[in-house]
Amino acid sequence: MHMNKKLTIVIFLFAFVALGIAGSVPPQDQPKRNLKVLPKNISHEELDATMDQWKEALGVKCNFCHAPRKDDPKKMDFASDEKPEKQIARNMYKMTGKINKKFFKYKPGQTQDALPPISCKTCHNGKPHPENK
Repeated sequence: MHMNKKLTIVIFLFAFVALGIAGSVPPQDQPKRNLKVLPKNISHEELDATMDQWKEALGVKCNFCHAPRKDDPKKMDFASDEKPEKQIARNMYKMTGKINKKFFKYKPGQTQDALPPISCKTCHNGKPHPENK
Protein backbone atom coordinates (compact mmCIF):
# COMPACT_ATOMS: atom_id res chain seq x y z
CA MET A 1 0.00 0.00 0.00
CA HIS A 2 2.83 2.37 0.90
CA MET A 3 4.55 1.57 -2.43
CA ASN A 4 1.37 2.34 -4.41
CA LYS A 5 1.10 5.72 -2.71
CA LYS A 6 4.70 6.60 -3.65
CA LEU A 7 4.15 5.40 -7.22
CA THR A 8 0.98 7.48 -7.50
CA ILE A 9 2.80 10.57 -6.23
CA VAL A 10 5.72 10.02 -8.63
CA ILE A 11 3.34 9.57 -11.59
CA PHE A 12 1.38 12.66 -10.55
CA LEU A 13 4.56 14.76 -10.27
CA PHE A 14 5.84 13.49 -13.62
CA ALA A 15 2.52 14.36 -15.30
CA PHE A 16 2.50 17.78 -13.63
CA VAL A 17 6.04 18.57 -14.86
CA ALA A 18 5.28 17.26 -18.37
CA LEU A 19 2.15 19.39 -18.63
CA GLY A 20 4.04 22.41 -17.32
CA ILE A 21 6.74 22.03 -19.95
CA ALA A 22 4.19 21.52 -22.72
CA GLY A 23 2.29 24.61 -21.59
CA SER A 24 5.40 26.77 -21.59
CA VAL A 25 6.33 26.07 -25.21
CA PRO A 26 5.13 29.07 -27.24
CA PRO A 27 2.66 28.18 -29.98
CA GLN A 28 3.91 28.61 -33.51
CA ASP A 29 2.43 31.46 -35.49
CA GLN A 30 -1.03 30.58 -36.63
CA PRO A 31 -1.19 30.61 -40.41
CA LYS A 32 -2.67 33.87 -41.64
CA ARG A 33 -5.62 33.46 -43.90
CA ASN A 34 -6.99 35.86 -46.42
CA LEU A 35 -4.19 38.41 -46.31
CA LYS A 36 -4.60 40.36 -49.54
CA VAL A 37 -2.67 43.61 -49.04
CA LEU A 38 -0.41 42.86 -46.08
CA PRO A 39 2.64 40.63 -46.58
CA LYS A 40 1.87 36.91 -46.34
CA ASN A 41 4.90 36.45 -44.06
CA ILE A 42 3.93 39.21 -41.60
CA SER A 43 4.53 38.15 -38.00
CA HIS A 44 1.69 37.93 -35.51
CA GLU A 45 3.18 40.89 -33.61
CA GLU A 46 3.46 43.04 -36.75
CA LEU A 47 -0.09 42.16 -37.76
CA ASP A 48 -1.42 43.08 -34.31
CA ALA A 49 0.54 46.35 -34.34
CA THR A 50 -0.84 47.25 -37.78
CA MET A 51 -4.41 46.48 -36.71
CA ASP A 52 -3.92 48.52 -33.52
CA GLN A 53 -2.73 51.50 -35.59
CA TRP A 54 -5.74 51.24 -37.87
CA LYS A 55 -8.17 50.92 -34.94
CA GLU A 56 -6.67 54.00 -33.29
CA ALA A 57 -6.64 56.00 -36.53
CA LEU A 58 -10.34 55.33 -37.09
CA GLY A 59 -11.43 55.24 -33.45
CA VAL A 60 -13.01 51.81 -33.89
CA LYS A 61 -12.77 48.25 -32.59
CA CYS A 62 -12.12 44.99 -34.46
CA ASN A 63 -15.80 44.46 -35.24
CA PHE A 64 -15.84 47.56 -37.45
CA CYS A 65 -14.15 45.57 -40.25
CA HIS A 66 -14.33 41.97 -39.02
CA ALA A 67 -17.50 39.87 -38.91
CA PRO A 68 -18.39 37.65 -35.96
CA ARG A 69 -17.84 33.91 -36.27
CA LYS A 70 -20.90 31.91 -37.27
CA ASP A 71 -20.27 29.24 -34.62
CA ASP A 72 -19.48 31.73 -31.83
CA PRO A 73 -20.69 35.32 -32.41
CA LYS A 74 -18.65 36.53 -29.42
CA LYS A 75 -15.45 35.85 -31.42
CA MET A 76 -14.24 37.41 -34.66
CA ASP A 77 -13.88 35.60 -37.97
CA PHE A 78 -10.77 37.49 -39.07
CA ALA A 79 -10.60 35.69 -42.45
CA SER A 80 -14.16 36.57 -43.45
CA ASP A 81 -14.81 39.20 -46.11
CA GLU A 82 -18.47 39.50 -45.11
CA LYS A 83 -18.23 43.14 -44.03
CA PRO A 84 -17.65 45.68 -46.82
CA GLU A 85 -15.57 47.83 -44.45
CA LYS A 86 -12.78 45.27 -44.69
CA GLN A 87 -12.45 45.73 -48.46
CA ILE A 88 -12.70 49.50 -48.02
CA ALA A 89 -9.80 49.32 -45.53
CA ARG A 90 -7.75 47.32 -48.04
CA ASN A 91 -8.45 49.88 -50.76
CA MET A 92 -7.54 52.77 -48.48
CA TYR A 93 -4.31 51.02 -47.47
CA LYS A 94 -3.34 50.65 -51.14
CA MET A 95 -4.34 54.29 -51.78
CA THR A 96 -2.10 55.66 -49.01
CA GLY A 97 0.77 53.53 -50.34
CA LYS A 98 0.34 54.99 -53.83
CA ILE A 99 0.14 58.56 -52.50
CA ASN A 100 3.26 58.08 -50.37
CA LYS A 101 5.18 56.58 -53.27
CA LYS A 102 4.09 59.16 -55.85
CA PHE A 103 4.20 62.39 -53.86
CA PHE A 104 6.61 61.64 -51.02
CA LYS A 105 8.87 59.11 -52.77
CA TYR A 106 8.38 56.99 -49.67
CA LYS A 107 9.26 53.30 -49.66
CA PRO A 108 8.09 50.98 -46.85
CA GLY A 109 10.73 50.61 -44.15
CA GLN A 110 12.48 53.83 -45.16
CA THR A 111 12.96 56.58 -42.62
CA GLN A 112 11.48 59.86 -43.72
CA ASP A 113 13.53 62.95 -42.94
CA ALA A 114 11.54 65.82 -44.42
CA LEU A 115 7.87 64.88 -44.36
CA PRO A 116 6.33 61.88 -42.69
CA PRO A 117 4.27 59.69 -45.00
CA ILE A 118 0.51 59.93 -44.81
CA SER A 119 -1.40 57.28 -42.91
CA CYS A 120 -4.99 56.49 -42.04
CA LYS A 121 -4.77 58.99 -39.19
CA THR A 122 -3.89 61.84 -41.57
CA CYS A 123 -7.49 62.07 -42.74
CA HIS A 124 -9.48 59.99 -40.28
CA ASN A 125 -7.97 61.44 -37.10
CA GLY A 126 -9.88 59.05 -34.86
CA LYS A 127 -13.14 59.09 -36.83
CA PRO A 128 -14.51 56.13 -38.81
CA HIS A 129 -15.83 58.48 -41.49
CA PRO A 130 -13.77 61.67 -41.75
CA GLU A 131 -16.45 63.48 -43.75
CA ASN A 132 -18.71 63.27 -40.67
CA LYS A 133 -17.14 65.92 -38.45
